[in-house]
Amino acid sequence: MAKYSIIVPAYNEEANLNQLLALLAQELNSDYEVIIVDDGSTDRTYEISLELARKYQFLKVIKHPRNLGKTEAILSGAQQASGDYLVIFDADLQYSPADIPKFINELERGYDMCVGWKQGKYEKKFVSQIYNFLARKLFSLSVHDINAMKAFRKEVLFEISSLRKDWHRYLVPLAHDKGFKITELKVKLYPRYAGQPKYQSPFRIVIGFLDLLAVGFQIRIMRKPMFYLGLLGSLTMLLGVIVGIVAIVLRIFGHGFRPLLYLVILLILAGLLIFGLGFLGEAVAHISERLERIEAQLKDRKK
Repeated sequence: MAKYSIIVPAYNEEANLNQLLALLAQELNSDYEVIIVDDGSTDRTYEISLELARKYQFLKVIKHPRNLGKTEAILSGAQQASGDYLVIFDADLQYSPADIPKFINELERGYDMCVGWKQGKYEKKFVSQIYNFLARKLFSLSVHDINAMKAFRKEVLFEISSLRKDWHRYLVPLAHDKGFKITELKVKLYPRYAGQPKYQSPFRIVIGFLDLLAVGFQIRIMRKPMFYLGLLGSLTMLLGVIVGIVAIVLRIFGHGFRPLLYLVILLILAGLLIFGLGFLGEAVAHISERLERIEAQLKDRKK
């Protein structure tokens, strides 16, 4: 049984696999396994992985029938992993395999997750800095980078109840929300060894920020929906009342302004709607908590 499992999501990475496996075999000892998850590649990623599996006994290969995304690739790899620790390692060799033992050492010191802090120059560094700054503030994180190389105990992944598409980028805040201990190590970022980057579209930046807000909504607001939405709704209605009083005073002094009346109506209705969403959120949160308790009980029975 392996001590740790290195999960390598791979989509059209045929040019990187030989070098990747050679470096892993060179840098690591015998206490590991490598799981390549071919995520519906259209090149020879799967065939080359099978050939390499005959050469390297530590290699397992999984294939998705179509491209499901990196999150599903990580989950598929974790289900087949025999190690107590999981390492998410990209096939493009932008991180050094020599850093993997350092991450494992941090887990053996008692941490539940160790994340990388990218060092050096790289594309979209400014966007990454803004993204990570918002993540630190939104989730009260102490780490500098939530979207680099990661290693964590296997139970961390299975304690996170919902990992939607592309939410592998938010493993750090989701693990932090569950109370797991997280640390970080500086890692040098290298140029991609071969092939083309998969996330070059500017639209993905927009999707990333929207997902960041979605995770924040789930972690923050859905924990206390009435507190946040009820408070916001009450403030909105209060503002409507204040604007209404101002409108009445102006009317008394002969300065009627009809748009103020429309603003009052808008604020009052918006406040009532937001307040109502707070009640709806409380009902959804109650159902979610019950389902989580049932899920936890079922897991305990399986143990």
